[in-house]
Amino acid sequence: MNYVLISPNFPPNFKQFALRLRDEGITVIGIGSDSYDSLDQELKNSLTEYYKVDDMGNYDQMLKACAFLTFRYGKLDRIESHNEHWLLQDAKLRKDFNVFGLKPEDTDTVKSKSKMKDVFRSSGIAVARGRVIGNFEEGKDLAIEVGYPMVAKPDSGVGASQTYKIDDESQLKEFFKDKPDMDYIFEEYIEGKIVTFDGFTDAAGEIVQTSSMSYSAGLMETVNENLDSIFIVEKTIPKDLDEIGSNAIKAFGLKERFFHLEFFRLKDGSLMALEINARPPGGLCLDASNFASDSDIYKQYALTVAGKATEKIVERPYYSAFVGLKIHPVPPIHTMEDNRSALGAMVVYSAPNPPLFAPSMGEYAVILRHVDLDELRKGILFATER
Repeated sequence: MNYVLISPNFPPNFKQFALRLRDEGITVIGIGSDSYDSLDQELKNSLTEYYKVDDMGNYDQMLKACAFLTFRYGKLDRIESHNEHWLLQDAKLRKDFNVFGLKPEDTDTVKSKSKMKDVFRSSGIAVARGRVIGNFEEGKDLAIEVGYPMVAKPDSGVGASQTYKIDDESQLKEFFKDKPDMDYIFEEYIEGKIVTFDGFTDAAGEIVQTSSMSYSAGLMETVNENLDSIFIVEKTIPKDLDEIGSNAIKAFGLKERFFHLEFFRLKDGSLMALEINARPPGGLCLDASNFASDSDIYKQYALTVAGKATEKIVERPYYSAFVGLKIHPVPPIHTMEDNRSALGAMVVYSAPNPPLFAPSMGEYAVILRHVDLDELRKGILFATER
């Protein structure tokens, strides 16, 4: 099997995909814009070849790269970046080279927030009221229906970039004075705890592994209010979340793909769908899940791609927490050395984040784990104290 891994060195922890795929006897070929010499030695050892392009956003260059690799190695069996930024480009390459997986015509429901709402609704899953709004008058009409505040976000976008909370009519008017040149969906503002349903499916679309995280705050608040990014990987997935999440994955029809679904847990205990992402949860989420389960999801994925069996994880021995620390304008009181000294074995990872992650996931990352949730929360409070 020939597996083309797009941008195999970003984010840095995603090199584990290359290592584990190689371990299962799969030929892993990298395409990226960084020099070969800049790659981590472990990653170099896992790649049969690395093809450098000048600009990964230039489709002709990517097309040429895949054509050369086809000539050199024969049919390409997989083309994947595991990165939402390249989701559509990956799909185009798969179509042009007749490769298994998501094609351009399949991406609308996982790229467009308005279209993914339709899929959730078709599965009987509640979603926030809202629609794509093109001008101030349409925005006023929606405000009459759902009230203020409203949330305005790109209909097709990644993360919380260019996402705004609209508190009143004057802010609505200001938004449309300088509206970015893209489609925006407006939704009622929902108060609730954000929980996730994460995992991946096999080539038949059956769910192989799942996990769930709870967030301390939504991504919009984390970015716009410059909050530390904190999420906790749960030991078990609540029954209602597992049922609703599994039904949603069937409706979206994802095959041999990671998924990251976000839901609001409302005050009455019910769930409301926020969005789906057809890729792994970002940053170090997979690693935090590994620490909670004492397992290796990268290996489980590689086994699945290779057509081998993997045992589903039902309960994890630990809770784990990703703590993304913002150091501007006020850094935490405690240094990383303080954290390791005070929290001991609870600290399983600490390192700087890639600069690109800083707005959403902080400049510095710490992963904690503990069998007791209250003790874990004490650790989080210590690490984030200011």
